[in-house]
Amino acid sequence: MFGFFASQEKKMRENAANWLELATKVFHYRRDILAPALVTELQSRSTELRALLKEKSGAEKLKLGIERLEEVLKRTGGAHYPKSALVENVEFFLVAALVILGIRTYFIQPFKIPTNSMWPTYNGMTPEAFTTKAAEPSLPMQAARLVAFGAFPTRVDAPGDGEVMIPVEGGSQSVRIPFRKVPGRTWLVLPATLKEYTLLVGSRTVKLEVPEDFDFEWAVRDCFFPNRESSHEPGHVDLARVLAQQGGGAWVDMGAQKIPVLRTGKIVKAGERVMAFDILTGDNLFVDRVSYHFIRPSVGSGFVFRTGNIAGIARTYGDQYYIKRLVGVPGDTLEIRDYTLHRKGAPITGSEAFGQNSRRDGNYSGYRYEGLLARDKTLTIRPHEYFAMGDNSANSFDGRFWGTVPAKDVVGRPMAVYFPFTKHWGPAR
Repeated sequence: MFGFFASQEKKMRENAANWLELATKVFHYRRDILAPALVTELQSRSTELRALLKEKSGAEKLKLGIERLEEVLKRTGGAHYPKSALVENVEFFLVAALVILGIRTYFIQPFKIPTNSMWPTYNGMTPEAFTTKAAEPSLPMQAARLVAFGAFPTRVDAPGDGEVMIPVEGGSQSVRIPFRKVPGRTWLVLPATLKEYTLLVGSRTVKLEVPEDFDFEWAVRDCFFPNRESSHEPGHVDLARVLAQQGGGAWVDMGAQKIPVLRTGKIVKAGERVMAFDILTGDNLFVDRVSYHFIRPSVGSGFVFRTGNIAGIARTYGDQYYIKRLVGVPGDTLEIRDYTLHRKGAPITGSEAFGQNSRRDGNYSGYRYEGLLARDKTLTIRPHEYFAMGDNSANSFDGRFWGTVPAKDVVGRPMAVYFPFTKHWGPAR
């Protein structure tokens, strides 16, 4: 019984404190428009209730004090009375949203790596292939992989018996897998554009959809040609080379026309797996938006910028945020020689990735002659401009193709990878 009364008194004291908080808000927000007598009465009732709290009065006295204060608040509170939990929660979330928006705009901004132009320093979306049914993660493991790696499963089953074949297009030097863009959703909610690919199993077709920025040819390499190296980029299959080795590939009748296909050598029966892979999300970064207001961007650092004023990007992709590595500041002269990027006539320094590309260490494939830095070409960076390139030079749409970044469009530098929880997690490189 004693516990019951103690609990009631505690609740009444909390209730009284809440009413005093509301009275204080009304006093500060409305005292300049209230009659002096009402202001005096509001202060008097608040003082009385505050004294009851200080004296540790019982629940009955506190209830009477609250009722006297509430009666005054009905006449003075305006839009602040009666107190509403909904209104309080809305106010809290609005203030929180404004704080988050301010932090995002002026201090720290989350950023997701969309493509693999900075691979292997940072990952865009990458595949993890499973070449046997037994190797595929169970449902509980899929859930764990979604939480840890942002991994979404893609599974394709055969509509009939036959060899898996991949339609291709292009010439002898450049071959690609055709696709069409279709509307879809990311995370099953947000509208997005997807790429739809069509594969052949015998004479029957089967379709699959992947995100627009996902490199499907990488998944093809890992699912069907896991031991084949590419002369163009680590992790990718050289389709032109495979076709040449197959004597130009095969041709399959598709109704009124024949189409060229890449043969995989994989024979399946109806209902068996054609392909199985997970799409792992790209690295999610926090970007420091403050530093470059006080210090000049330094060569070798990660470099985030907007593309709205870069004609070679904006015409097709609009105003987006891009991340590359800063390789040139005003006055620098750049040149590529034998897979090494040179700055001011000497091999560039300032980042470990520069040396790894020069030596072609591991998955770093070296800098490639392209566009503004084609063979025997040099480029001098003008005032108020910067030059940025991807670490994955063989597959990077960077300054070699669209030019320099205006100084006014520099956003900041990466601070840390906060998701997914892979070896990249932690301070940015």
